[in-house]
Amino acid sequence: SFEGRVEVYHDGKWGTICDDQWDDQDAEVVCRQLGLSGNPKALSWAHYGQGSGPILLDEVECSGNELSLDQCKKSDWGQQNCDHIEDAGVSCDPFTGTDLQLCASQLWSVLLPYYTACSASKGTVRLAGGRSPSEGRVEVYYNGDWGTVCDDGWTDLGAQVVCRQLGFR
Repeated sequence: SFEGRVEVYHDGKWGTICDDQWDDQDAEVVCRQLGLSGNPKALSWAHYGQGSGPILLDEVECSGNELSLDQCKKSDWGQQNCDHIEDAGVSCDPFTGTDLQLCASQLWSVLLPYYTACSASKGTVRLAGGRSPSEGRVEVYYNGDWGTVCDDGWTDLGAQVVCRQLGFR
């Protein structure tokens, strides 16, 4: 699944995160930490149901560039003023990925054959066939199918754009 209530493991127990200050930058870090790409969305007010047990974190404030929640500004473990009705959630669904229209100006020179698709549809990118999750053939989701990207004019700039879309920095 690509979405749900966020729970963290600390000091031998699982617990939830309070949604105070919870936003899409925090969701981006959670999705990255879980190895998921897509369009990160923060959800609050126990959107995915109330947890049980301790509320372990509160006032989480990530910039969006961190590799894990542990690197974000936050309350001390267990210090919170919340009830489970405020449990934080995230959606990392790759099929609600970035609107490729937003990236068209960045991709124009490197994805010229895909510009029409880029400006006309929502989609996401992925890497396929690599030896690790951080390498592989670039594929774009469009009209319900995954397709490859032509390498004509492909440069490091295109690779950088794709890497950023996938959450690599």
